[in-house]
Amino acid sequence: MRPPRSLQARLGLSVGLVLTVLWLVAASVTALILRGEMDEVFDSALRETAERILPLAVTDIVGREDEGVTQRLAPIREHDEFFTYVVRDAQGRILLQSHAADPSVFPPYEGTGFRQTETHRLYSDAALQGTIRITVAEPLAHRAAVAREIQMGLGLPLLIVLPVALLAIILAVRFSLEPLHRYRARLESRGARDLSAVPAGDLPSEIEPLGTTLNSLLARLREAFEAERSFAANAAHELRTPLAGAIAQAQRLRSETVDAAAGARAAEIESTLKRLTRLSERLMQLARAEGGRLRMDRSSDLRVTARVVLDDIARTGTPGRIALSLPEGPVMSDIDPDAFGIVCRNLVENALRHGSETAPVDVALTADGQLVVANDGPVLDPDTLGRLTARFERASAGSDGSGLGLAIVAAIADRIGSRLELSSPRPGASSGFVASIRLPVDSPTHPGPPKQ
Repeated sequence: MRPPRSLQARLGLSVGLVLTVLWLVAASVTALILRGEMDEVFDSALRETAERILPLAVTDIVGREDEGVTQRLAPIREHDEFFTYVVRDAQGRILLQSHAADPSVFPPYEGTGFRQTETHRLYSDAALQGTIRITVAEPLAHRAAVAREIQMGLGLPLLIVLPVALLAIILAVRFSLEPLHRYRARLESRGARDLSAVPAGDLPSEIEPLGTTLNSLLARLREAFEAERSFAANAAHELRTPLAGAIAQAQRLRSETVDAAAGARAAEIESTLKRLTRLSERLMQLARAEGGRLRMDRSSDLRVTARVVLDDIARTGTPGRIALSLPEGPVMSDIDPDAFGIVCRNLVENALRHGSETAPVDVALTADGQLVVANDGPVLDPDTLGRLTARFERASAGSDGSGLGLAIVAAIADRIGSRLELSSPRPGASSGFVASIRLPVDSPTHPGPPKQ
């Protein structure tokens, strides 16, 4: 039988079993001791009974006129007579006996002292130089019955005390392990990117080193992730200036050369440098999404940020392709406007790049903070949808883009306690793609997740 995996169950079971065994051993030892003491008490009672009755019997027998006559004492009232006796003369004739005495259970007189047969415990004594002898008998069944009552008296409380004791043990173990439950709850409440130290001051001394070790591990992981994000952000930032210079040189080369082949190569170099620039921008956005503070102490209108971002995208060469729908009233949220701008830009640029060039991209922001971006295009299977939020993942091998846009949005959604929802086709249509995310807004019905 395998032991339970729960520490609480193991402690409760082991302590309960130990307590039960100890209690049974203690009860058995107590019963044995009481049986010995009980035998001493009953032997003493046998002897005292003989010593009290013998003088009275001698007086009665000596004063008789007829010798050798057996006299049976009549009981005053009906009762159970556990001690019976007979008084005999030197020839073994019964001169006096108690009303319930059975002569057959009394063996021949063999002298003063205790004797024991298969059924009785006896004590004998004599007076008048051994001419008058008394033997008092007690059934061994009586002693056995008393011993059973004592054992029952010791054992029956176990049926009540042991369950209560086991329940008390379980409650005590649960109370003692409550700091572990609180520690586990603190760990479970952490987000995937929250690597701050977990308070472990209330843990038992045996478990506290484990909490200290875990916090040390979290600190090392946090430092490693911070170094990784810092490197990506710094590298992307440092690449911006040389990339801009290289793009300018490629553009100048195109304008100055008259060789068509050289101009085509310069155009290809310019296109490659621009993709590298977009990739560096995405890397900086990813570092911002994973490491920066995304919730602010003040709220701003998301409509303003959405208009600015979409106007900027439209000026880059996609006029008329974006259909924006905003509520009449302000949509106030404490999300960082830069983070919201990154979400809008990545979702819309992803829709423009991968959607149909002839169909508009629908962008809708609702009053309750739901941002929905939909575009027309081929239907994506569920497996592809599940992979799109991974880094450097594209819908197809020939797709243009860095493969980081949706990963950045998913990282921001996770940091604000939301989720990026992807579906294909569009609701009510046979084609298309929809991406949606719920943003925290200042509304009594949608208070949003706690700030980070």
